[in-house]
Amino acid sequence: MNKIFLVIQREFMSRVKKKSFLLATILVPLIFPAIIIGMVYLKEESEKNKEQETIHLLNESELIVFEDSERYTYKPVEGPLDSAKSDFSKSDAFALIYIPDLDIENPKGVAFYAKTSPGVTLVRGFERDIESQIRDRKLTVAGLSNDQLDQLKTDVTISSFNITESGDEKKSDAKSTFWISYVMGFLIYIFLFAYGSQVMQGVIEEKSSKIVEVIVSTVKPFQMMVGKVVGVASVGIAQFAIWMILFAVIWTLAMSFLGIDVASGQTSGLTPEQAQAQSNEILEIIQGVNWTQITLLFLFYFLGGYLLYGALFAAVGSAVDTPADAQQFMMPIMLPIIVSLMGLFMFVFEEPDGPVSFWLSIIPFSSPIVMMGRIGFGVPAWEIALSMVMLIAGFIFTLWLAGRIYRIGILMHGAKVNYKVLAKWFMQKN
Repeated sequence: MNKIFLVIQREFMSRVKKKSFLLATILVPLIFPAIIIGMVYLKEESEKNKEQETIHLLNESELIVFEDSERYTYKPVEGPLDSAKSDFSKSDAFALIYIPDLDIENPKGVAFYAKTSPGVTLVRGFERDIESQIRDRKLTVAGLSNDQLDQLKTDVTISSFNITESGDEKKSDAKSTFWISYVMGFLIYIFLFAYGSQVMQGVIEEKSSKIVEVIVSTVKPFQMMVGKVVGVASVGIAQFAIWMILFAVIWTLAMSFLGIDVASGQTSGLTPEQAQAQSNEILEIIQGVNWTQITLLFLFYFLGGYLLYGALFAAVGSAVDTPADAQQFMMPIMLPIIVSLMGLFMFVFEEPDGPVSFWLSIIPFSSPIVMMGRIGFGVPAWEIALSMVMLIAGFIFTLWLAGRIYRIGILMHGAKVNYKVLAKWFMQKN
């Protein structure tokens, strides 16, 4: 065990002391908010600086009327459609909209012509405008006004609560649950790829530089593999902890900058009563989330998933001489990770208690991502326990499996490796 701890210490210290680790640890929590703020700023500036465009309008219907706006000027055109399209192609106009004589019950035939493919939101905006005008005309025909229709509309807000076995109830929020589940599952997905690749890259570098031949003279290959996998995992946990602290500080500063007092819940633009009510509702939702459970389970599934996949990445790294040679073995490892992320969107978010969601959260190769995605929706304790036991068994199995390949592959150079060769190394006794 002492030799394993020495390898863990070496892997941890060698990575933590690198400038790249310090830069990534400090800059990542700053880069992402900066990117979001920058994109929002550029979007606003782009909208402000857009010039007014001219749109040719061939309108044969009395139902639809387009009025000039800050963004578009409509130029009525006449004649057949072919002639209008010919004139448009020779002009500097942005687009041509053709509206035939529409049937109010079955409005078809509207066309949008442009010299480049228009954006989806752009066309959808014109669709909504036309739909709104047809709707208003239908109301007029039916003898109803917009005011009368608005009076018929009723907004209903459903409050969501979770009831425990003891009968206690806690306020929940579907959107908050969705984002908690998505963020936790996606973080596991990113970490499995990032730190698993670090293990593989580290093994390949040491094998290529022949350093490993010196190390295995005093440390058994399996001990070195376990130490490397756990050492990189400890780097990931340390980095994640620093990120969480920095994110908390940045969040508090951002809320203060936007005029929100995190402690008192006072928000600019709201009356004290509204701000207090909003603050109480947010606080109730936050208190309804078991953050201790989520944090502990995240650490467990991060470690368990990483150990399971990290061992496989280490085995691949030991079997090849260059990263390019590793590509043929990467897909079988990456596929379950990708399937797990897809399972979040296709099954967990739609039916968190469904059979597919259940099995994906139990199978060790998918449980780190899928179970973290289900946690926010509430999972029975026995399912979590079963998933954890299966994950422990899973990473013990992959460590043993990878160790059988690692012990031979780490000392092999220049060999043409395929799955048949890996199976031979696995079965070899000595």
